[in-house]
Amino acid sequence: MLDRDGFRPNVGIVLLNQKNQVFWGKRIRTHSWQFPQGGIDRGETPEQAMFRELHEEVGLQPEHVCIVARTRDWLRYEVPDRFIRRDARGHYKGQKQIWYLLQLTGHDWDLNLRATDHPEFDAWRWNDYWVPLDAVVEFKRGVYEMALTELARFLPRHDQRNRFLRQGSRARDSAGLMAPHGHGIGAAGALELPPGASFEPDPSTSFPVDSTGHTRAF
Repeated sequence: MLDRDGFRPNVGIVLLNQKNQVFWGKRIRTHSWQFPQGGIDRGETPEQAMFRELHEEVGLQPEHVCIVARTRDWLRYEVPDRFIRRDARGHYKGQKQIWYLLQLTGHDWDLNLRATDHPEFDAWRWNDYWVPLDAVVEFKRGVYEMALTELARFLPRHDQRNRFLRQGSRARDSAGLMAPHGHGIGAAGALELPPGASFEPDPSTSFPVDSTGHTRAF
């Protein structure tokens, strides 16, 4: 379903834990990482699509989260021709997205990457909210920056640290995708993971490197 300008309606999800860290999922059988997102079906509202995608991609139900905020308007990005199927070129242009900021009110073990027969992710981790955008595929960076910036004012008060969003940021040791963050870690250091999930404590081995030498997450 495309609009008159060739953009497909879509929702994006920024899922927070109690530390204001955000959920990142690794696309199945790849080394690409991203926020949960998905298309809006005909007849769905953005909120209905968001809850459907939340369950399909990470196994959560509405009772596991609360909606903190959403972007006011559509945020758009164009997809380069090389990423578009040949039969869609000329009429498909990209995505227009409504982004939701959600607070996880359940537990890490409520996450289930195999909630459907067609899983999107095969691993996940928590990362600090201000993810360096040079770790995101280039044509999505503008939308990620706009969404994270617009939604940041709704973050709980306990996280007031300033982070760099721009491509040049290299603060991975404290704020980025290159910094390992455990989740579900007890006093003994054991991981308790949701069904179908794996956790990679060293993200530096998990992101593909593009021609510029930057790591990428889709």
